[in-house]
Amino acid sequence: MIWRWKIMLQKWFLIICVLLMILTGAFPNDVRAQAALGYDIGAPHLTTIYVSPTGSDNDDGSSRENALRTLTEAWARIPIGQNLENTGFHILMLPGIYAPEDAPNYWESRYGTFEYPIIIEAADGQNTVFLPSLNLFDVRYVYFINLNIEVGADAFHCENCDHILVRGMRMVGAEPDTYNTQETVKVNQSQYVYFEDNDISGAWDNAVDFVAVQYGHFRGNKIHNAGDWCMYLKGGSAYFRVEGNEFYDCGTGGFTAGQGTGFQFMVEPWIQYEAYDIRFVNNLVHDTRGAGVGVQGGYNILIAYNTFYRIGENSHLLEVGFGSRSCDGQSGGEGRERCSSYHAAGGWGNSVGADGTNYVRIPNKNVLIYNNIFFNPPGFQSQYQHFTIFSTYDGGFQADSNAPVPTLADDNLQIRGNVIWNGGADMPLGIEPNPDFPAGCQNTTCNAEQLRADNAINTMEPQFAEAAKGDFRLATEEGLTTYSIPDFIWDVPVPQGNLSNAVTVDFDERPREAGGVPGAFGGQ
Repeated sequence: MIWRWKIMLQKWFLIICVLLMILTGAFPNDVRAQAALGYDIGAPHLTTIYVSPTGSDNDDGSSRENALRTLTEAWARIPIGQNLENTGFHILMLPGIYAPEDAPNYWESRYGTFEYPIIIEAADGQNTVFLPSLNLFDVRYVYFINLNIEVGADAFHCENCDHILVRGMRMVGAEPDTYNTQETVKVNQSQYVYFEDNDISGAWDNAVDFVAVQYGHFRGNKIHNAGDWCMYLKGGSAYFRVEGNEFYDCGTGGFTAGQGTGFQFMVEPWIQYEAYDIRFVNNLVHDTRGAGVGVQGGYNILIAYNTFYRIGENSHLLEVGFGSRSCDGQSGGEGRERCSSYHAAGGWGNSVGADGTNYVRIPNKNVLIYNNIFFNPPGFQSQYQHFTIFSTYDGGFQADSNAPVPTLADDNLQIRGNVIWNGGADMPLGIEPNPDFPAGCQNTTCNAEQLRADNAINTMEPQFAEAAKGDFRLATEEGLTTYSIPDFIWDVPVPQGNLSNAVTVDFDERPREAGGVPGAFGGQ
């Protein structure tokens, strides 16, 4: 019993220290951010509007008894095209199913502020309100809480949005093989976007697709049942922490930082790398037919303390490759002129349309892959190898693109402290010499000798509490080694991101001790 009291006293002492350091400003910024993981709504001043399927748009919406009937009418009562002053709006949705004609066809040009936001929330909690698809453009400080969108089509789209919170939502598209839903959630050309505790599924392409989105986080979500990647951040997306999520049942893979983007869909100044300052930490990824995680055209990307299970049956566990960049559409098409202007501004790309070969390869720099667990149980393994890491590219198409030549996928790539259990001792690393398919990772920071020395590759089988039932807590910590994660540097012409790579909590938001165990579940 004494040791239990000792642990309790240690925890309370840690909590008191954290609070004191936050109050005095003595805490590093990244730790302060993790001490309050969710987006802080604050204490806004709000005017309440009730909406009910049995209400009337002739009422004032001031109470449940006087509720409006449609969300369209409630939205129309918010001033358009001006910053809200004196009051925000809290639209409380009463239980029921709302038809497409009951909601705005296009949510547009409503400008909340931090003090006066616009909140659309289920009055009686989760799984009580069912809405049609949401399509937003040019809105600010709009929060969606505890609503369901189960439409068998694209569920949520936000373009040119600022300060968007999506919390406690269930968004369901269609089964991937029906091709009715391309992306369950799509956000593009937006900033300050926060997704928390949502369940997002059902798309033939991606369950979550972010293009040219800067600042935000993606925490505590379930993302699943997609034909391509479960989720990617690409097109110059930056400054995101993807943490404490569960990714599963996807085709191409779990999560990737970067991928491929039409040049004209990017936003200055983030017009070189596909992704900047992305931290993918404390996530659980399982049952993906392709790689559990990837980086394709990323700068300062951290992949640390994640647990991967039953992944890569069609390919490999992990991929580090090039992003791709082209000027999409036909000559003279709308927006293609931005390809030339971005190129003139130093962006990596040109005005040539892609044909499968003539696209610009986007390199990686400073990709850190630390202290993860990749575990495929007996009888399940990746099809070909552990890793896919692209070799140097020096093709001619890079010459008129501003992109670095030669182009490297493995510039300061570091893979350390990972526990990998996948197939037998003869499973290739994936970087072996091959004249037909040359691989990367042939340098001082990443090579075959280093990979085997700094990672436990088929030398130590992780022992989980009960992986088959979804309990990925380690049953034993004996023999597991982690490495300290170095901080980033910043040498690119965009606003500086966070340089600290501290990971102070685990999947369950329990304090993570320095030098602790690998994987998502390592807190005390």
